[in-house]
Amino acid sequence: MSVTFSLDGQTVTAEDGETLWQVAQRCGTDIPHLCYAPEPGYRPDGNCRACMVEIDGERVLAASCLRTPAEGMKVKTQSDRAVKARAMVMELLLADQPARADAHDPSSKLWSWAERIGVEESRFPVAEVAPAPDSSHVAMAVNLDACIHCNLCVRACREVQVNDVIGMSGRGAEAKITFDFDDPMGNSTCVACGECVQACPTGALMEARLLDDAGKRTKFEDSTIQSGCPFCGVGCQIDYHVADGAILYADGANGPANQNRLCVKGRFGFDYQSNPYRLTKPLIRRDDAPKRCDDRVDEADPLTHFREASWEEALDLAASGLKQIRDEKGPAALAGFGSAKCSNEEAYLFQKLIRTGLGTNNVDHCTRLCHASSVAALMEAIGTGAVTAPFNAAEDAEVIIVIGANPTENHPVAATFIKNAARRGARLYVIDPRRQNLSRHATAHLAFKPGSDVALLNAMLHTIIEEGLYDRQYVAARTSGFDELKESVKRFPPEKMAEVCGIPADTIRAVARDYATSNASIIFWGMGVSQHVHGTDNARCLIQLAVSTGQVGRPGTGLHPLRGQNNVQGASDAGLIPMVYPDYRSVETDEIRALFQDFWGTELNPDAGLTVVEIMHAIEAGKINGMYVLGENPAMSDPDQTHARKALAALDHLVVQDIFLTETAWHADVILPATSYYEKSGTFTNTNRQVQIGRPVVAPPGDAREDWWAVQELARRIGLNWNYGSPREVFDEMAAIMPSLKNITWERLERESAVTYPCESADAPGSEILFAESFPTADGRARIVPADLLPPDELPDDAYPLVLTTGRMLEHWHTGAMTRRASVLDAIEPAPAVAMNPRQMATLDLWPGDRVKVETRRGEIELEVKRDRNVPEGLLFIPFCFNEAAANILTNPQLDPYGKIPEFKFCAARVTRVNTSEAA
Repeated sequence: MSVTFSLDGQTVTAEDGETLWQVAQRCGTDIPHLCYAPEPGYRPDGNCRACMVEIDGERVLAASCLRTPAEGMKVKTQSDRAVKARAMVMELLLADQPARADAHDPSSKLWSWAERIGVEESRFPVAEVAPAPDSSHVAMAVNLDACIHCNLCVRACREVQVNDVIGMSGRGAEAKITFDFDDPMGNSTCVACGECVQACPTGALMEARLLDDAGKRTKFEDSTIQSGCPFCGVGCQIDYHVADGAILYADGANGPANQNRLCVKGRFGFDYQSNPYRLTKPLIRRDDAPKRCDDRVDEADPLTHFREASWEEALDLAASGLKQIRDEKGPAALAGFGSAKCSNEEAYLFQKLIRTGLGTNNVDHCTRLCHASSVAALMEAIGTGAVTAPFNAAEDAEVIIVIGANPTENHPVAATFIKNAARRGARLYVIDPRRQNLSRHATAHLAFKPGSDVALLNAMLHTIIEEGLYDRQYVAARTSGFDELKESVKRFPPEKMAEVCGIPADTIRAVARDYATSNASIIFWGMGVSQHVHGTDNARCLIQLAVSTGQVGRPGTGLHPLRGQNNVQGASDAGLIPMVYPDYRSVETDEIRALFQDFWGTELNPDAGLTVVEIMHAIEAGKINGMYVLGENPAMSDPDQTHARKALAALDHLVVQDIFLTETAWHADVILPATSYYEKSGTFTNTNRQVQIGRPVVAPPGDAREDWWAVQELARRIGLNWNYGSPREVFDEMAAIMPSLKNITWERLERESAVTYPCESADAPGSEILFAESFPTADGRARIVPADLLPPDELPDDAYPLVLTTGRMLEHWHTGAMTRRASVLDAIEPAPAVAMNPRQMATLDLWPGDRVKVETRRGEIELEVKRDRNVPEGLLFIPFCFNEAAANILTNPQLDPYGKIPEFKFCAARVTRVNTSEAA
């Protein structure tokens, strides 16, 4: 309900819940504020008293950040009393500050407001002893002599990011900001999201890179450019502050996905862009450096294996090698791997080149290794591979299930919204063999036995159907195949499945009941669901949970596979998949193929192409002889890595386009230097289906060129008449053939920065929640396909008694090509380790830091062991980003039969102490 009141003599209206400060700001009146942050997620605290205003008829001044107006109230923001009170507050606060000339950040909000108010120094006595500086953290400096106890950092850490690291300790004059149990920041449980740094109004918490040895800020930006983040699928928008052509620091921008929040990678991981080992010139393999699968090339001296070349020579050689194979051995002898790190426009051009220029559908990218099984199940059931609701929908949910995912490590900003929801009372169930940070916020953690997903989920479905908790009306009107499901799940009672999955029957039933009967339930899942030989069945079960209970199509409900890479959704939408054209239209359907033949003006191959792992097998079989790899690193990301590297080395012609000399580039014939995310223009689509504009922040190094330009130059040399002048022209072509981009234009993206698809009109905001009325299937119904129990491909035995699972970690991303070259990220996590349960370590007489050998039937690696109570006994966890102990040497290449995704999450393994014969 709105109210009308007087603000500085003007009649204004306040909306329901608006504070005096917010109304004043909206009306163009600036009121000083230090402890209050107007950014999303911050509640007003009113402790600094810098925002005091006078209200007629009231004895004391009021904190405008807290006070809401009443009908007829008369408020004065510039009365003599209010102005003097604010000046006195500022003078008191400055008393304990270093002088501005010596301030840690003379441009801070505190000093900026002091200048505007007219307070330059304080008449009050200075504190006798200043707190000692804390430089223990590699990324952030702590100087509490500048702290005013505004509590913004506490709210940032505990209420916005919900990391619970920062608090206040002591009383009175002894009160201070504290990390954990008064630990140095670098020794605390801080996850380096930097929210506290962005919130701090005084410079007490700052980016360490901005300060000199005396703790004084010496570096200042000369421009700020808003763009996106190049890491995970959350799609955070970021303000990049640039000085002298280089990124100085980054702040979270108020994008629809992140609402100003960032994680350690987004805030501190940008300097891989300026790494000295960036590729800056095209390279051609030397005649005296034949390929070897076990070869390694030093990125500091690539000229041992390659020679520098001009772009003309490199492009001519790259194109002629591909053309020769196409003409002599046929299109089936060629393949291309694109990248989810590239823009939508680059992904579209790449698949178009492979299909129209090389004549094959052998084109794939990393979605095959992440959520291919999820997409297969979603396409089969509801006709789309995209999420039905954004992760922000957790705010409206009563029940949240997170299964096979570790969002606090892999999608940290998305995890903050889940933690926010749990904090306000939503019931959170984390379902994963490993415990995780999110488990602290959960109503329950269900640590099921690895590989038993279908047993657990079918038992939940059994409960829902047996107890009549399914939505009969929804099932009748919106689904097909429910009767088959009803019959199938009779074989999976919780009491029987408890023995299989390790979760008590009562717990299974309780979670199933809560999910089915809540007003709004939502499911998030990750690669712990998808990266199995039964990954499609796992996803089918999750879909069945949602559609059988009607938990789709309303606020707070839905199905959300958390997409991995920053543009894996967009690259998939753009057709970077071997069996579909853009917008997931089958290459094998005559009518669809005719549409694209007419649109692209050429005949197209009618056969579905091979997937990532199938291509490697085809190379080994001598069926594929040439490849073009853009921004992918299969030598690190593929399972059974030794096999993958043998295949890459066996190619007659390999063209690699990348920003670094990756492990895949070691085996290349031609290497083309590409641009990083920060140097290119284009659009990117995040896990929420939000199409966002990426703007160039800095210039590319040396002679590196944008990916779309290099793809077009290759296309021209292969014989295609392409004449795109910019990514914008490519986007226009995509919008003409992709219904998902209807009503989304380049101009609109430049204006709004982000638009969610589908979008009903040119001025509509886009549809965040999908399928309220029907599904995009032939009959408008969700198709239910029951799942049976299928064991992992390779079970533990006497020779290999443990289970190995792999994944990502907070500080590093995917194969580490970028994050291992980012100084802060690599300093925080510089070395590989295998995580084991303490009890498991005790049985093997292992101690943290011991060096061990981990073996599977495919290979072995050596690395240190670390104690991790979150890992259950019998399980090993290794991140796959470290090339010195490459986890994918060990992993199983067996595929899910539908999604063709390898079983990264389960294989039999053993552990041996290095230099001993003691084996697990």
